[in-house]
Amino acid sequence: MKKFFDNVWTKRGISLLSLVYTYGVCYLCYLSLFYDIHIHAKVSLCLITIAISIFAIVIMLYTRKQLVTKISSFIILPAMLPVVLLYFGEWGLILPIIFTGVAILLLSGAGEGLKTALGTVTLLLYIFGALGYFIFTSFFVTPVEENVVMKGVSPSGKYRYRVVNTTDSSKGSTAIYIEPNYADLKYPYMTFTLKNMERQIHVERPVNETIVIDWITQSRVETTEQLNQISDNILISLSEENLKKLGYTYDEKLVLGECAVSYRKKIGQTASDVDAVILDTLTDEQLEIFGIGREPEGRYYVLNPSEKLIKKLDAKKGSRIYFSDFNADAYEVFNDEQIDAYGNKLFTVEKETTVPLNSLTDAQLETVGIPAEGDVMLFNGKICFREYVAIAEQYFDVDSRKISLDILN
Repeated sequence: MKKFFDNVWTKRGISLLSLVYTYGVCYLCYLSLFYDIHIHAKVSLCLITIAISIFAIVIMLYTRKQLVTKISSFIILPAMLPVVLLYFGEWGLILPIIFTGVAILLLSGAGEGLKTALGTVTLLLYIFGALGYFIFTSFFVTPVEENVVMKGVSPSGKYRYRVVNTTDSSKGSTAIYIEPNYADLKYPYMTFTLKNMERQIHVERPVNETIVIDWITQSRVETTEQLNQISDNILISLSEENLKKLGYTYDEKLVLGECAVSYRKKIGQTASDVDAVILDTLTDEQLEIFGIGREPEGRYYVLNPSEKLIKKLDAKKGSRIYFSDFNADAYEVFNDEQIDAYGNKLFTVEKETTVPLNSLTDAQLETVGIPAEGDVMLFNGKICFREYVAIAEQYFDVDSRKISLDILN
């Protein structure tokens, strides 16, 4: 048995378990960036974390001279920095992992010089990271005195809400916030909820002492009729995928925005015209005024692309630069070039994603994901939230993961 455990291949195989532990730490780091944590059984979670960490220490010490274990020992502590800052106070989860990271870094088979250097860098990361985080939360996050007077979940279980009374110098306010209840990650002893998914759907001043929340279920047809009765000009924003489902091509939705009066006059408009100009409504001669060409099948391209634009798209010189190949940076470059001698904006090219609601059939609404029936919230008898609108306007983008300062709030 001793010979088996002394075998280098045994150690290399078992060292992969240290990689599993490190992966778990990195996954926790990812969760801390995008999710809030809610621990339901702190003692149980602490005991389990300690047991797993002790097992990891034993494994790592046994394989401390293996490359995989050495790499793992360098990753654990830096990966835990966001967890320490964003889950500050959850010591039953944090401390066992931090202790494991420190122990294996000090006892790993790496050279003393390398361990000293990495330890110093890690310590500086924690010092400056903590300093920056606490400065931000102390000086740039506005403190608000909130009192949650009511909270709950819609009957369907899809949405949860809370009613908040805020105290301020203007007699306060009552606001309703809603967020998806279907994007949580649930594990034994804890639940992770997506950050920054809450949306304020209603606010009124001053504080309203009478609060009655009701939920009803409304059909898609009934909601469409109600919305069209409110206005004939309701526009809904659709994703590019949904626009394709409705038969729109990329080029059909291109428009001219921020168009200068001098350019509007060139295409027969007046100074009183302020709406975006749809490219499909212009002739080829009018498009040339804006440096845009159009192929017979309807694709738009730049007539004389600049070197900077060509480089940004990594295109070949002399080839056609189509707007359908533009990314956000390419649009920025192209639009920044459309200025006069005094630096005034002449026009911009944008992609319009809105569609008039009254132009869509019930079958098309189903195609873009509007359910046959959905939740509707009423606040004191007045509708303040429709699932129909939330889906159409993409209130909750639960699939996006963007690093921003908002995650520090």
